[in-house]
Amino acid sequence: MKITLAHGSGGKSTSDLIDKIFAKHFSNPVLNMMEDSAVVEGSKKIAVTTDSFVVAPLFFKGGDIGRLSVCGTVNDLLMRGARPKYITSAFILEEGADTDDIEKIVKSMAKTAKEAGVTVIAGDTKVIEGKGGVYINTTGVGFVDDNTDIKSSNIVPGDCLIVNGTMGDHHAAILSARMGIENNIKSDNAPLTEIVHALAEGGIDIHSMRDITRGGLATVLNELADASEVNIEIYEDKIPASDEVRAFSKILGLNLLNMGNEGKLALLVPENQAEKAVNIIKKCRYGENAEIIGKAVDGDGVTLVTSLGGRRKVSVLIGEGLPRIC
Repeated sequence: MKITLAHGSGGKSTSDLIDKIFAKHFSNPVLNMMEDSAVVEGSKKIAVTTDSFVVAPLFFKGGDIGRLSVCGTVNDLLMRGARPKYITSAFILEEGADTDDIEKIVKSMAKTAKEAGVTVIAGDTKVIEGKGGVYINTTGVGFVDDNTDIKSSNIVPGDCLIVNGTMGDHHAAILSARMGIENNIKSDNAPLTEIVHALAEGGIDIHSMRDITRGGLATVLNELADASEVNIEIYEDKIPASDEVRAFSKILGLNLLNMGNEGKLALLVPENQAEKAVNIIKKCRYGENAEIIGKAVDGDGVTLVTSLGGRRKVSVLIGEGLPRIC
């Protein structure tokens, strides 16, 4: 069945769409009440984030817009040390969207939410004129322990920089799909709940943490360096990437440091805890390729220490990059 404007009218067509797809897969005691707002248990200190997802294509190797929307929202909460609890899900559907595709997306969201440990507690659906597009807006709420204070400005000289795995996978997967290039590259979109919780339970003193999404590692590190007024050195020969993504980026002239990811984080911890943190991450799902790839020192900006021992400044992504990557 194709979506029509009637599905956004608020009448029977809307109810049928909600009942047959959204309520069917997102079912839980809070959502099933179908109230105008959800009333849930709370916490003294909460983290709140909101995000919109417009990725094209809707389905790609390793994921889809539904999984991506949950991962992106959950990971934003995790980066402040929050324990993600609830998310909302609002769909904007263009006329002509296929309900079979929508159901696949919703099923993927529900599966990913379960993996991430969050509950979908509210939602909305709107229909607009168009050519079959699907867009998702999510809001996430997480609980923050009183003694947790992870933020961009906490980095001090001597902190070690850790990433949990290979760079550029999501960017390469999306671009491959759009260009019709056949390869084995899969998106890394993943909820990082297990990694962040394991670090907290392991007693790691996390100074700063960010997920490496649009703009890539270079952009994220420049933002962190600016916020903490330090220089972050990264070692070129330590940056993890799969052979296939390295080859893909070289063929197309892409800078690996500016390629987007959807299941990777940059973590800064005291030097005396760095090896312990890496060992913890490597035992977690989505952390098998964790590496210490740099450190914070006096100065400003981001410096790449090349494999030949040279040094050059690394800037944020300039220009558009890859649009509609998430």
